[in-house]
Order: sequence, then C-alpha cells, then structure tokens
Amino acid sequence: MKTEIVQSLTDTFEGHAQQTEGGVEYWLARDIQHLLGYTEWRNFGQVVSKAKTACEVSGHTVSNHFVDVNKMVQLGSGSEREIDDIILTRYACYLIAQNGDPRKPEIAFAQTYFAVQTRRAELIEERMLALERVHARRKLSETEKELSHVIFEQTGGNQDFALIRSKGDHALFGKSTQAMKAQWKVPDSRPLADFAPTILLKAKDFATEITIFNARQHQMESEQVISAEHITNNKAVRNTLLERGIRPEALPPAEDVKKVERRLASEDKKAIDKPDRLDT
Repeated sequence: MKTEIVQSLTDTFEGHAQQTEGGVEYWLARDIQHLLGYTEWRNFGQVVSKAKTACEVSGHTVSNHFVDVNKMVQLGSGSEREIDDIILTRYACYLIAQNGDPRKPEIAFAQTYFAVQTRRAELIEERMLALERVHARRKLSETEKELSHVIFEQTGGNQDFALIRSKGDHALFGKSTQAMKAQWKVPDSRPLADFAPTILLKAKDFATEITIFNARQHQMESEQVISAEHITNNKAVRNTLLERGIRPEALPPAEDVKKVERRLASEDKKAIDKPDRLDT
C-alpha cells in the first residue's frame, strides 16, 4: 500500500476519534462501520458481536470498551430519528477489525493500524511504569542520604546509618536485609532497594521521611533512639500494607533498576535517532 494512501487512511481514522470529558479516546460504531467498508448496520453488528465475545474471552469487561448509546440523526425530510450507536475504545476498534472481513482493503488496513496503535499504548504504559519505578528509587536514595545527614548532625557521626536502615528493613519485611537478598537473589554488593518493586520503594521512602521528620522534631541524639523511631515507622507502614492485602516479603523482586535505567536511556537515544519508528 502506497505511503500516501496509508497516511490518508490514518488521518481518516484519527479524524473520527473523539474524547470523553475525562480524556478517554473513543470512536462511534456508525463511523467505524463506514470506515471499514460496511454499508449495512446489520452486517456490521455481527462483526461487533464477535468482537465483544473476543473481548470477554480475553478477560476484559465488555462494558468498559463497548457502550451502547442512542443518538438523533437528521433525515432528508428535515425530521429527526433516533438510532442505536456504540461508543468504542481503541481496543474495541482493534477487536472489530480483527473479526472483520479480511477481503476488504479497509479491514486489512485497520487490522494493522489498530494493532500498532494498541501496542503503542501498551508501550507507553510500560514506559510510564518503568519511569515511575526509576523515579521512586532515586527519591528513596535522596531520602536515605538526608537521613544519613540528620544522623550525622544529631549524633556526631553517620557510621550508624547502615545499621539503622537494616533495622528498618527488618521491621518492614519481617526478615533481615540479608534474608531478603537471598530470597530475591540480590548480589551482596548491590542494595536490596535496586530490586524492590515500586510499591515497596515508596513504602520505604515514606517510613524514612517520617523518621527524618521526627528525628529533627524531637532532637533525637543517639543511634538507639533513631533506630527505635525508624523501626516503629517501618512497622506502621508494614501494618498498613498488610491491611491492604500486601505482604512485603511475599512480593517477587522487580527487574534490576540499573538495567531499567539503561533500557530507558537506550530507548531515548533511538527516539532521537529515528523519531518516527515504533519498535515492537
């Protein structure tokens, strides 16, 4: 298919996209019907029905992607008539294309178009989650440096920082740092946090922030007092997680955050070198 035709079809599909007040992108089935080369709503409805079944089989809630609506249309006589329509997400459009007549050139294009666009959305979501974890790890590092600084300011030395952090880990996980490293197969030379999922990075950061605040607020001047404070805060965070059905020591390790950082940097470089390319 020629580039100009592909661009024209792309613009046509994108031109019919709309957005809800919440910013969710959608299409109307009556528009998609004609874009996919179906002249009869009845025939197109059969394709939609198959797409709904595929949606359900894939484990998604049909009503989240196919929403029945009614709308008024202008007739040639000047009067109006109410007709059925369906609000479709991008994923719903993809399923409709996959269940359409592949002999139709419009279907052949739409199958590729919505598959690529759906994958693009998945890649964006994956990247956002990876960035969130990297940022959470960096934030924890900054918070722990601040705690080390507070310990130095108020006790006259920060040689106790590692011990205090270790006690906090034990309170959060119910296991020692070394035990968690063994469980997650973390190299001895690497911090446990480099392999912690985002939820635990944020949990550790929150507990540490409370320790910093209270250590300053109450002028804690010894390792024992600051350690006790840090243990209390990590236990409180642990209890909150447990109440919400999250057991820290039972969570699987996440990918090495250093590898995630390198992959993100590599993707950024590719985006600069080949801005129009989507790696799938």
